[in-house]
This record gives sequence, C-alpha cells and structure tokens, in this order.
Amino acid sequence: MLFGGRRSTLVPPLVREARNWAQGVLFGAMLRAETTAAITGKVGVVRQDPPMAMIAFCGYNMADYFSHWLRMGSMVKDRPRIYYVNWFRKDSKGGEFIWPGFGENMRVIEWITGRVSGEITKGIETPIGILPEVDDIRAPGGVSRERLEEILSVDRDGWLRELDEVEAFFSQFGDRFPVELRKEIERMREGLENW
Repeated sequence: MLFGGRRSTLVPPLVREARNWAQGVLFGAMLRAETTAAITGKVGVVRQDPPMAMIAFCGYNMADYFSHWLRMGSMVKDRPRIYYVNWFRKDSKGGEFIWPGFGENMRVIEWITGRVSGEITKGIETPIGILPEVDDIRAPGGVSRERLEEILSVDRDGWLRELDEVEAFFSQFGDRFPVELRKEIERMREGLENW
C-alpha cells in the first residue's frame, strides 16, 4: 500500500517503509499535504489531510477510522507492507524539484517491489521508517548522488516540529485516539530525539 502527499520539504523523504502495521497506519493518519491552486487557490500551505487524504469525505470520527484500520491489520493474515512516497520534494538551494517524477517514479516502485519480494533486504532504519540505501535506487539522469542523498535525508528537527503539529491535530480526538498510534508517535519522537 502506498500513501503519498505533495510536500516540497521534509516529507517523506522520497520513500519510506513502515516497520509494522501500526506505523503504516500512522503514516496515513498523519498525512499532510501542501495545497495547490486547484484545491484552494493558494499554493504551498501545509494542511492536515488525514485520514489517508480523505478529510473531506470522512463522515464519522476519524479516530474511529484509524481504529478500524488497526483492527483490519489484526484480521488479515498476510498484511500488505505500507509505504509513503513524495515525488514533490524540492532542493534546499534553488527550490527545484529533486525527483523528476512522471515515468521515473517507477524507479521508486522498483525499490518497493524489491523489498516486498525479498530481493532487496537492506534498508536504513530510521525513526520515521525504513529508507532505501542510496545505491538501491536507480537514479535517473539528472539526479546526482548528492541530490539523491538529499531527497533520502531525515531532517531531525523538522520531523520533531512535524510531530508537534500532528499531535496538536490528534488532540481533538481525546481518548478515542488509538493508544497504538499514540505509542508509535512516542517511539518516533524518542527515536528522533536520540537521532
């Protein structure tokens, strides 16, 4: 399963794999995306978009929806792996897209299918999930190793701010917010603080 959102900075990096089902559900639950002119007339404003980019269509308490996802994971024998992708990250120098997108996105899908099939067993364990090793992504022409390293980097302080913002959003659900997701956030925060 792939979640994705349009973010020019921080997220996800290019691709990350959830270590477990609960972390994958958290990936979707904390999905935030930048607005486009087509959505709001304003470009680049980060907005909460959970659950799983369906905020405008969810007709009941989102905390219950997150709990439903967690329950479904316990009912499925062979749970799918969960990934988060972002084709829209921009570089820190000129504000240009690092990844060319379009057909080149298949190179990221190759890494994902390699992980699922067991052909790619290595990955970089980070507090925000498992990232590809730079050499495991077949970079297209125009994407240097330096740019690939940038798009696969983890901004510790930026992620800690991100967690503050999503936790503020989740606080509206009170006790209905799933304990499993709260624990995943705590693990992520602790990992980042020690990163």
